[in-house]
Amino acid sequence: MELNAVHREIPPRIDGYGDTSGKLFEGAFARHPSGYRSGARMRSFTPNSGSKLSGSIKDAIKASGLKSGMTISFHHHLRNGDYVVNQVIKSCAELGIGDLTIFPTALFEVHKGIIPYIKSGVVSRIMGSVNGAIGRLVSEGGLGSPVVLRSHGGRPRAVISGDVHIDVAFIAAPTADRAGNISGQMGSAACGSIGYAFTDAEYADVVVAITDNLQSYPISPVSISGIFVDLVAVTDFIGDPAGIVSGTTRVTRDPLRLLIAKYASRLIEASPYFMDGISFQTGAGGIPLAVTSFMREAMKRRDIRASFGLGGITGYFVDLMKEGLVQKLMDVQSFDLEAARSIASNPDHIEISADWYANPWNCGAAVNMLDVVILGATEVDVDFNANVNTEADGALLHGIGGHQDTAAGAKLTIIAQPLTRGRIPCVVDRVHTVTTPGDVVDAIVTEFGVTINPKRIDLLDACVDFAASREIPLIPMDELAAKAKSMCGAMEPIRTTDRVVAIVEWRDGTVIDIVRQLEKQVS
Repeated sequence: MELNAVHREIPPRIDGYGDTSGKLFEGAFARHPSGYRSGARMRSFTPNSGSKLSGSIKDAIKASGLKSGMTISFHHHLRNGDYVVNQVIKSCAELGIGDLTIFPTALFEVHKGIIPYIKSGVVSRIMGSVNGAIGRLVSEGGLGSPVVLRSHGGRPRAVISGDVHIDVAFIAAPTADRAGNISGQMGSAACGSIGYAFTDAEYADVVVAITDNLQSYPISPVSISGIFVDLVAVTDFIGDPAGIVSGTTRVTRDPLRLLIAKYASRLIEASPYFMDGISFQTGAGGIPLAVTSFMREAMKRRDIRASFGLGGITGYFVDLMKEGLVQKLMDVQSFDLEAARSIASNPDHIEISADWYANPWNCGAAVNMLDVVILGATEVDVDFNANVNTEADGALLHGIGGHQDTAAGAKLTIIAQPLTRGRIPCVVDRVHTVTTPGDVVDAIVTEFGVTINPKRIDLLDACVDFAASREIPLIPMDELAAKAKSMCGAMEPIRTTDRVVAIVEWRDGTVIDIVRQLEKQVS
């Protein structure tokens, strides 16, 4: 075993992943790119030679040349309403294609329909976030090879650097035309931005657009140009709108969570970044939305205008832009109906790729322009390391998302969460899984106040006046951890086997942690 920079023991070789020598996490900014971008295959479409329209999904798979042992990719903008992944995997099984590596940006509960195909060997490897039933299956050892977890920025980095090669990309297209131009902004399955699919379209050997809304050429606006698309398959439904976006995400009404949001907002206001031109990302959860609401009032009170909002965009951000409080929105994933409508009509609401959003190995990642980000976690530890992948029982139920990327890029990274959930502490001595290292986490905000990373002396100094007026109660980490222990008592250790079921990569491709298979409990 070798220790990495966050003191995690990593085997020198992991079955199904390979050697880890030279790939151990050395620090948030230790590894830098060299060489050149990996190139995409050259291809062309000869006029009058036929059509890109291939009929059914099964016909498109045949035409793509997909064979057993290859790698296929998907995007998750349709979230829990996605029908495409299940249809493609089922069709592959019926065609006798197996031993596939699937490379989704994320899998959700709706994708539990592929579990029989995992068990039968149609799918042998997953590189991408696993949630719900598939995450539980992986945790219990139900997949032959370990899942590889990458952040939203680490995923395009892996493709562009050549770490991952996509043989066939299947892109769920809410609207497409016969030339393969794609838009996420129209159709019954409209999801707004489809920024996670851009890199796949550019770098895959073959790109298949799957749509239930074929329109006349050319469609407008275009998200992904037909110059990257080889085949267009038409199906009855690509997704359920109720699972893609469901009305408007809502601010929490829970008094405890509102208090956490208030403290986080006060911390932002006390920071040196709360000035004209501030940029921020807050997410779609109840606490982050409440932070956005509190910031809105502070911005109006202090006559401050933000330069841009970033990431997964919600209707709350859209409202801020309508009020003139935010100038631009940079949207890699539209979280609700209001955001999906806005990106289709407002030129200041900009669709961006995951590469542009968060790839650490390009010269213009938007996360590097962030002043403030509000994040959550399943748990944090006394060294400010954050876990967003595994739950209190050790089950692998969540992906990384943009957690690593925004934490590393923003000037002020805040994790806002309750101190406990039920009788489970969210602040511990040592997290079960390190997703994001404490070096890039600046503050933890709970209902008991604000805990600032001691390395941020400037932030501690900035909070003095707010702390004196009791608008920001400051609590040191040792006191916060002790309080969590006193409230929850001693926790049973998580029992695992030696088998590695998941690799957690840092955004630069190094191994920051591993997840081991859960030990079966004897009833």
